[in-house]
This record gives sequence, structure tokens and C-alpha cells, in this order.
Amino acid sequence: MSQNDLPLSRFKVLDLTRVRAGPTCVRLLADWGADVIKIEAPPTGKEAMGGPRHGPDFQNLHRNKRSLTLDLKQDAGKDIFMRLVKEADVVVENYRPDVKFRLGVDYESLRAVNSRIVLGSISGFGQDGPYRDRPGFDQIAQGMGGVMSITGLPGQGPVRAGIPVADLCAGHFCAQGILVALLEREVSGEGQWVQSSLLEAMIAMLDFQGARWLIGHEVPPQAGNNHPTSIPTGVFKVADGHINIAAAGQEIWERLCKVIGAGKMLEDTRYASGGERSKNRDALNAELEPYLAHKTSAEWIEILNEAGVPCGPIYAIDEVFEDPHVKHLGIARNVQHATLGGMSVIGQAVSLSRTPSQMRSASPEQGEHNEAILGELGFNPEEIAGLKEQKVI
Repeated sequence: MSQNDLPLSRFKVLDLTRVRAGPTCVRLLADWGADVIKIEAPPTGKEAMGGPRHGPDFQNLHRNKRSLTLDLKQDAGKDIFMRLVKEADVVVENYRPDVKFRLGVDYESLRAVNSRIVLGSISGFGQDGPYRDRPGFDQIAQGMGGVMSITGLPGQGPVRAGIPVADLCAGHFCAQGILVALLEREVSGEGQWVQSSLLEAMIAMLDFQGARWLIGHEVPPQAGNNHPTSIPTGVFKVADGHINIAAAGQEIWERLCKVIGAGKMLEDTRYASGGERSKNRDALNAELEPYLAHKTSAEWIEILNEAGVPCGPIYAIDEVFEDPHVKHLGIARNVQHATLGGMSVIGQAVSLSRTPSQMRSASPEQGEHNEAILGELGFNPEEIAGLKEQKVI
């Protein structure tokens, strides 16, 4: 399948993003075929050869993009950018809120050039309000959004999630908003400003934990590896390590007890209902473990799943990608880099039956596509050489 056959191939996206939240947003658009031009500062000559650009993080974030170096602080650079805006559908940025205005790439400035443009903006705390100018950082948002207060063992103190969940979610929410704006543009003919923030993303991801406070006026505590409300659901020790078991609801609880030989626990009034199991969770978990200690994780996973009790292994990252079902899903996708050779990156977690996402190219080198992109704008080789000499590109 060529790029022209992909569902977003008709859209041109100008990528002003850095770090993680913004690139995550743009990566989604690029993977489904959008023509993404990554706008980068011209090289200073001090860049380490390869460096972070050739590292796993950068390579995973920036596949399927073209790179154009451009100094937006120079008039010539700004002029080139606005010429690109005239032909573009989307601009995405994750500067601090005031920076876009200083550079003249705010929504009103872009709209004056192209009324159909959609601007996606990701910030730490939003585009206005008392915390508007604070720098955004994933762990800060995890703390302010409540996630760290409910992560970790009871009494342990706040614990961050093991992935940059605020960055990633803000990026995905912004991409969702951009796609909605593009759909709406088909009706109105007008673009609009799409905004997301790390803090809003974290609060949205609280989901039922946030609703426990907003509706039930209950402040959720840390629950460690135990599910906050569905007991017994958690991590259990077996002969060769640990597994996850999710015995939610009365029927599955009964199945669990029968299949592991713990039928007498069904007669214990402390565990007779979900409410009672919740109140006596620690005792229940301790009583279950001797029944589980005599078989391996592989044995229990087969036995419990066969009995209709949800369970699964707890993998280290290398084990994740060796699992036969993960291999079947094909979420590790191959790309070819001119310098680094073949590598695998993490694909999208949603599949389309006719037009799936596609890994067309590895992350570009800095300015790799300068000549091609500027040529598309009508610049001749002499003009491009002049821009390079002036350090515009």
C-alpha cells in the first residue's frame, strides 16, 4: 500500500513539536499517511554525531516524517514557514503558551494566512489560567492530576507511573481533537484551535478514580497491586514468581476457589460477598497464596484461563515482545534507517481493516529533506544554497 492509499494522505502537517507529548500526537497522524514536515532548528555544528537522534526514543517517536531545518526567528525562515502554512492542513506545537505569539505562529496569525488551518497546541497546564506560564513536565502533571496518590503500595508515599503517561495521553487526546476538527472542517470550511494539556490529560485518565470523588465524595487511597474496588484482583505469588489474577464478581470468585482447591473459602463469611471481600482483602490474599504456591505461572495461567478465571503473566519488557500473541499482533513494526539499518518500533494500538497504519520510513536526519521540501515550494538550487549560507535552513 502506498502513502497515497492511507486515510490521512490528503493532509499536510507542520510539526513544531519537541520532547514527547507533541511528537506522540504527530506520530499518530504520520502513521496513517499524513505528509508530516518536522520543522527543526538549523544545525549549530555542535551536535554530537548520532547522539540522542540515533537513540531508541527519538527513532520510535519520529518515524514517517520529513525534516526541514528552519530558523523561525529570521524573516526569511518565517516567510518560508508561512508559505508552507498556506498549503498545510494542520500545525502542531507544544511550546510554552507565550512562545508561539513571540514567534508569530499563534492561531490568529496562522488563520490570517490560511483560514482552513487547524492548530494543535499541547501545554503543561493549558493556554490560560493561573498556571499558564509554568513549564510542563510529565511527572509534575502526574502529581497534580492525582495519579501518584493512587499508585504504589498503601502507605508507601506517592509513586510515579513507570511510563510518561501524562505526555502520552495529552498527545493522543490532541490527535483526537485534530481529527475531530478536520471532520468538522468538511462542514464549515473553517479550521480551529485544538488545545490539550498534560494536567487535563491526567485528570481525564483518572476515570473511575476521579468519579469516586466527584460523585461518591470518596478519596481513593493507594491500593498497590490490588484493584481498588474489585477483590480479589491483584498480584499473587506462585512457584516460580508472580501472576495477575482478576476474580471480579461472585461467579468468578467461586470459579477461582473451586479450581485452586480452596472450596472451604467459599464457606467463610468474611468472603461471602464483594463488600466483605473488600473489607477483608489482606486476609483473603494471604489465605489464597498457599493454594497457588505449588504450581508455576505457566501452569496456573493455563488452568485458570481454561476455568474462565482471567489471569496472565507479569512480563519484563523483553518478555513482552517474545510472547507469541504479541508477535501475532505485529505491534512491533520494522523500519529501515540509512545509517542504523533495520530496527523495530512500536506501532499503533488500533487496526483498520482496509487502511492500517504503515511504517514507511525511519526517523529522518536533521534537515534530510530540505532540498525536496523547498523545491516543492518553488525554490531553485541557488536559492536553497543561499538560505543555507545565511543559516536560515
